[in-house]
Amino acid sequence: MSAATASRTRRAHARSAAAVLAGAIALGLSVAPHALADDNPYPSASAEPPVKVDPSAPGLKLPSGAQLAPPKVLDIKSVVEDLGGEERREDTNADVKFALQSEVLFDKDSAKLNGAANSRIADVAAEIKKQGSKTVRVFGFTDNLGSHAHGMVLSKDRANAVQKVLDRELNDPSIQFEIRGYAEQFPVAENSTEEGRKKNRRVEISFPRGNASGN
Repeated sequence: MSAATASRTRRAHARSAAAVLAGAIALGLSVAPHALADDNPYPSASAEPPVKVDPSAPGLKLPSGAQLAPPKVLDIKSVVEDLGGEERREDTNADVKFALQSEVLFDKDSAKLNGAANSRIADVAAEIKKQGSKTVRVFGFTDNLGSHAHGMVLSKDRANAVQKVLDRELNDPSIQFEIRGYAEQFPVAENSTEEGRKKNRRVEISFPRGNASGN
């Protein structure tokens, strides 16, 4: 077993999983497209609407005067994070997202990938290939230290650096990349502590699941 494979195996064994329910969409609403709005890096709820139920169907027994509540479908989200919090994976019905802390990819205030970054990004590329996704979003984020202008440049440069490795690993010209830097916008933790700031300094890679990408 190679050192890189052993490292990935150890990381996998270190992960703990938790399932959470996120969001719901009402019957009759169209499913939001995977293209994201300019001001928000996160897609909308993606569950399919439920099958329509006829309240007057003879096989459906309701108490006198009762009515069916408006049907909803929950978008199921599964979250897996390694014990150090350096890598986080989220799976929904439609998308897969990896969040990699900047410390495991870059030196402080740098957009140059370190020696360990390539193997981690290669793991994500392997999942993209497995899903057969043709659209990949690479978004960079920082904490709230320093100026917003500096954070915008740094987060975009880091997203570009990760995209270049993904492009090389995937070697598929049909894949379209969406690359953005958001600086300190959309934090996932409090910026009042260093632990929270570490989680906010991250690069997120997201892509449609195989059965949701239209392939």
